[in-house]
Amino acid sequence: MAQALHKFKLKKEDNVEVIAGKDKGKRGRILKILRDKDRIVVEGVNLVKKAQKKRKQTDRGGIAEIPAALHSSNLMIVCKKCGPVKIGYKLDGDKKVRVCRKCGEVL
Repeated sequence: MAQALHKFKLKKEDNVEVIAGKDKGKRGRILKILRDKDRIVVEGVNLVKKAQKKRKQTDRGGIAEIPAALHSSNLMIVCKKCGPVKIGYKLDGDKKVRVCRKCGEVL
């Protein structure tokens, strides 16, 4: 039986903060969401060293640092006023918008 995909409240390009793990407290922008694995890739967080082969004459090979995926439960969205917060929803006319649970500002 196939496992249901997780519904994320976070979206690509959101600013998030890591709330658990070795990079706790770091902030970054979401680059990629892996729905099937419940994981998210954040810019500048959870960097791992990866050996890369030289592809063209202009490319450089060697060891590169790339961001690895974090579990979605270890991230919280950052509100401009409040910092890391939970996400709530409100109906704005006929649109459903994400809002900060502390101050009510649209995220």
